[in-house]
Amino acid sequence: RSSAKLVAPLGCLVSRQKHTLPDLPYDYAALEPHINAEIMQLHHSKHHATYVNNLNVVEEKYKEALAKGDVTTQVSLQPALKFNGGGHINHSIFWTNLSPNGGGEPKGELMEAIKRDFGSFANFKEKLTAVSVGVQGSGWGWLGYNKEQGRLQIAACANQDPLQGTTGLIPLLGIDVWEHAYYLQYKNVRPDYLKAIWNVINWENVSSRYATSKK
Repeated sequence: RSSAKLVAPLGCLVSRQKHTLPDLPYDYAALEPHINAEIMQLHHSKHHATYVNNLNVVEEKYKEALAKGDVTTQVSLQPALKFNGGGHINHSIFWTNLSPNGGGEPKGELMEAIKRDFGSFANFKEKLTAVSVGVQGSGWGWLGYNKEQGRLQIAACANQDPLQGTTGLIPLLGIDVWEHAYYLQYKNVRPDYLKAIWNVINWENVSSRYATSKK
């Protein structure tokens, strides 16, 4: 009888494992003029959706390989799992890091931590912008929390490498510097995009992520 009781919950767990594209908490045009509606629609409904779809396919193949004890296939699927899984993780954070009511500076504990670890908000902004501009090819600039050291850190990740899985840092604020994040509006001038995105940073969300990361 006890084993029969487990069937339904486990079945539910398996059915919940399919990843889905999260809704944006604002309209595609809500971040204009800083990020236009065309970019947001393409970025969300095409690029992020592709990562989600591919991740589901890869996970299904991985599950089959796991069941067969096929280690070779499991290993061969790792790059696709990292790329598409990272793309889904990163973008799910990115959308919440933006807001039509964003911009300005953070307040409270996060601001105090930024001043402690970077000297000032201006220094922090300059450093994260420089790291993000300097990413070679496609990737991300991040503000993360180092739980072991109890401090904030800036890092860059290539492609869709997820921050925590790659560096151990807990992601607080991610800036997407893949071409599709800005090319339609800012052409190939990444610094202009980096300058504009600060006007829509959702500091309430970043602050909330910081508070959670310290627990």
